[in-house]
Parts: sequence; structure tokens; C-alpha cells
Amino acid sequence: MNSRIDIADILPSVNVPSLVIHRRDDIAVDVEAGRRLAELMPNAKYIELSGVDHIPWVGENSNQILDEMSIFLTGDWPPMETERILTTVLFTDIVESTKRVVGMGDQRWRNLLERHHDIVREELKRFRGQEIDTAGDGFFAIFDGPARAIHCACAIREAVMSLGISIRAGLHTGECEVSAGKVSGIAVHIGSRVMGHAGPGEVLVSSTVKDLVAGSGLRFIDRDVFTLKGVPGERRLYIAEQ
Repeated sequence: MNSRIDIADILPSVNVPSLVIHRRDDIAVDVEAGRRLAELMPNAKYIELSGVDHIPWVGENSNQILDEMSIFLTGDWPPMETERILTTVLFTDIVESTKRVVGMGDQRWRNLLERHHDIVREELKRFRGQEIDTAGDGFFAIFDGPARAIHCACAIREAVMSLGISIRAGLHTGECEVSAGKVSGIAVHIGSRVMGHAGPGEVLVSSTVKDLVAGSGLRFIDRDVFTLKGVPGERRLYIAEQ
């Protein structure tokens, strides 16, 4: 009986915020009906999901439907579960970038930055790194292996020389929190601070990274003991060489 009732004419008068969720391969109601329903209501939000089930609490994405309803009603995402992982963090940036911007001008600098970003992303892909964030001329990436992270940093350093620039890099391995695509934790903070002590062309690593890659064939030069801002105690840092 319900399928014979046509309410299309009154839908444009529904001005309250409305949420329409429809599974693409719904076995009971064609997806075009859901799209049309949302299209006719001036303040409707339409979300199309995969799946064949018509009943919302049945199917692989029933939890996602509840999340979307919660967001729609409250304006907030439901609490996200935080995952903890052991990972190697890599930070890089261009040496004396501010000085270069002034000397090159905005347009030439943007062109250089695009080429730099392409090189970094190419090397991240080659060494199976995951880009987490980029700001200005800096990159933040993670790796599931410290040796690959060092090789990637060294490869980036060599590759960007063709652009006439030098980078510095810092690496640390530790436990991080992952939530909604964001990576955080003291290990991230340490990695960033390690990079801050790196000189032009240096790939600087914490003693944790050095110890984890023992036997890999990588060479290290003792750089000294440093106090990392915001991190208790002192840390010995090493220059990594292939």
C-alpha cells in the first residue's frame, strides 16, 4: 500500500533539515527513489551507501548509518576509537626556505615547491611510507620499518639536490596514537625535535632508531647528546649514512 502513495508534490514544502540515507543496491526500493526524495526537499542531506539491505539496522554498514544519524542530529562525530601503533616517524623540511622565498619570489618558489613535493611523494611511495601531513616545505610521514625510513630520507636528500636545494630530516621510532587519520603522541614530538637539530643535508636519528637497525648495513656518526625541547632528559642523536 505505501508504495502507491505519491508525496512528491508536498516534499518541496518540507523545510526542516532532513537526512536521507539509501543503499545503492537496495532490494526493496530503487536508489533513484531515494535520490529523488532528497532532491525535492530543499534542506535535505543525501548519503548513499553500498549494500543491498533495506532495513537500516541490518547489513555491513549499519553502524555507519547510526554514526551519520548521530552527526546529523548533534553536529558532532561520535567518539572515535584510538589505535596505538609502533611506527617510525620521519620529518623533513627545506634548509633556509625563508631565505629562498625572498630571493626567488613567490611564483618561482611555488614552482620549486611543487617539484620538491613530487620528489618526496615519489620516494615515500617507493619505500612504502605513508604521508600524514605537509605544511609549507615540510613533510611528516610514517613507516612500518626504521631501515626503510632511513633509506627514504637519504633518497629524498639525494633527489632534491637536482633542484639546487638541501633538506634536513629527523627520525624516531615509538608508539603513536592513530585516530581519524591523525597520528600523535610523544614519539611524533621527539621526531620533530630531532629534525630541528639536523644540519643541512643531514638525516638525524634517535638512538632508538639506530639500535633497531643494527645489522642492516647502515652507518651512523655520533652527533652528540641533546636536550629536546619539551622532552624530559637528554638524547643521543646520530647522523645516518647509507
